[in-house]
Amino acid sequence: MRVGIGYDIHALKAGRRLVLGGVLIPYRQGLAGHSDGDVLYHAIVDAILGAAGEGDIGDFFPDTDLRYQGANSHLFIKKALEILKKKKLKLTHLDSIILAEAPKLSAVKKKIKENVARVLGLELSHVGVKAKTHEGFGAVGKKQAIACQVVVSLEPLKGK
Repeated sequence: MRVGIGYDIHALKAGRRLVLGGVLIPYRQGLAGHSDGDVLYHAIVDAILGAAGEGDIGDFFPDTDLRYQGANSHLFIKKALEILKKKKLKLTHLDSIILAEAPKLSAVKKKIKENVARVLGLELSHVGVKAKTHEGFGAVGKKQAIACQVVVSLEPLKGK
């Protein structure tokens, strides 16, 4: 078994859409970033790449490359899954923590979990999505940013 960890943080900014785990969330601000700023997808990609021994999201999708400006982060997930397939590895479990003081995510956690499971080809019981606050501390606690931490496990494909 292989294990990978991913982390991402982006500032909240007016005039941007808020997307977490591929789910559009109604809110007055969105996440600033070169792409769509989806911190959950970005942390997932980093965790997958790390467990596969393939570096990080910036190695494949640098923020200096205009092709990825405003890109849907689903593209990054697809690439990470292609790498797993080439390396004859499969994603078996994912656990995540979304760190956000605002907006409150309890009403959308289930939708995010379902979307992440669908996109990654995992059963719901193999995906964890939790939402935590920073109790007013730091950029997240001051409602200036949203961060995410992800842990994944990979296993070799059987019979390969």
